[in-house]
Amino acid sequence: MKVWKNTSTLDGYDEGLIFTEHKDQADIALLGSKPITLYQFPNLKGIFRAGIGKDNVPEKEATKKGILVRYPLQETIDIIYNETAVFTCSLIFRMLYSYVGTIEPWHKYDRSELSRKNLLVFGTGNIGNRVARFMQSFMHVLTFDIRKNDISELSGLIRQADCITLHIPKTDDNKAFMDENKLAMMKDDAVLVNTARGAIVDEDALYSEISSGRLRAAFDVFWQEPYNGKLIEFYPERFFMSPHIAGYTDSFLIGCRKALNNLINGLSNV
Repeated sequence: MKVWKNTSTLDGYDEGLIFTEHKDQADIALLGSKPITLYQFPNLKGIFRAGIGKDNVPEKEATKKGILVRYPLQETIDIIYNETAVFTCSLIFRMLYSYVGTIEPWHKYDRSELSRKNLLVFGTGNIGNRVARFMQSFMHVLTFDIRKNDISELSGLIRQADCITLHIPKTDDNKAFMDENKLAMMKDDAVLVNTARGAIVDEDALYSEISSGRLRAAFDVFWQEPYNGKLIEFYPERFFMSPHIAGYTDSFLIGCRKALNNLINGLSNV
């Protein structure tokens, strides 16, 4: 089975796989977060998504064509959920404790206690719910989920938040969800954390807010990856970045390879 890939996720865990750069020769497409166009893969038999996001997977079209679509096993998905939530918490702490003092000169900044700050969790699905649960011991946690809240509540919650963390999928409705208007509602010196999808934030609007010195942000996901866009000039102080690694653990990678092997073996036995 020849594998075509658009991700480096399984690099180092790919022993024994046969890769091709030619889409017309591929039996299996190994996907990261970037989309593919199925008509370019005339001989495709299977798609494996090395992750949990489904917005880039042409699942309905593939099913019509008889192409098997597979994702990591549930035990691996749970690892991704837990580790992404914990990593998100680490970004929240990093940003809220980024200005505590200097070594040279030796100087201490006074600050309000973390317990007096408000965290707004956008989206209370598998990851957002975990973040809310983990952080409630440290901060006052507010939540907003379109399935549970009325949209009229949104502006008031944004205005209360010292930190907002995003956990919503990338859909047509959610593109640039955090737009100029919503960013303008945020408190001065508030923090925006994004471990979901880059496209749910308006890049130009965020650039404007960060360049003005009013907001700060920490992102693990971006509009293009690798990211070399305009916000990179503010790294690491006002715009902290990590290379899309929130759930990137050895257990996740081993689990992905196991599920990919299952797909390959299943197709080989057909």
